[in-house]
Amino acid sequence: MNDARSRLIVALDLPDRKAALAAVDRLAGHVGCFKLGLEIFIREGPTLVERIRQRDECVFLDLKLHDIPNTVAGAVRSACRLGVQMLTLHAAGGAKMLEAARLAAGGFSHPPALLAVTALTSLGQSDAKSVGIAGPLEEWVETLATLAYESGIRGLVASPLELPRLRRRFGPEVKLVIPGIRPSGTALQDQSRTTQPGDAIRAGADFLVVGRPILQHEDPGAAADRIVEDIAASLAKSNHVAKL
Repeated sequence: MNDARSRLIVALDLPDRKAALAAVDRLAGHVGCFKLGLEIFIREGPTLVERIRQRDECVFLDLKLHDIPNTVAGAVRSACRLGVQMLTLHAAGGAKMLEAARLAAGGFSHPPALLAVTALTSLGQSDAKSVGIAGPLEEWVETLATLAYESGIRGLVASPLELPRLRRRFGPEVKLVIPGIRPSGTALQDQSRTTQPGDAIRAGADFLVVGRPILQHEDPGAAADRIVEDIAASLAKSNHVAKL
């Protein structure tokens, strides 16, 4: 997955299966992967994953698993059986949970890339303080990222603002999946820590997650293509190569 289009993941934050599959059909060939989050997965379940996989499309299952190690290991095995390509879990679950997830995925011949979520892109510094994080948010993100790395996880989810710091810290070995991407002229909505697509790629992002700026556009395919063009132009100035 080395071309510009493969770097773009669209978040299917939609109300039901009909809307999600319509978006997949509309955006097939325009984006590299489709992300299913909690809202639609709870409503539609594994059947929706199977329907998208039947279209030979990449599925990123964004469930942000955070539970005791045994429960998370079981959930990871279930996701592996669905054939998804990416799966998220919270780094804050701790080393034992992260290691249990890694070992569970390792039992499959084609496991998903496990991605440790650091801090949600909706959180600002004041939000972090309210949940007991005393220092700068970027230091907390790096602490969680280091914990994940030391637990054998080689994929991270973080905001664009922490991206340069994490790329310097971990080099090319760790894959960085970056939400909070807002193309020029689009609203921030509920995101606090954002950047534009080309800026994120130049800072070292491997994959970009974009939802509403594509799905709510009058021509979603064209909106995705413009982001891909921005990615391609930035990749031309970079030697960084991403692989799942």
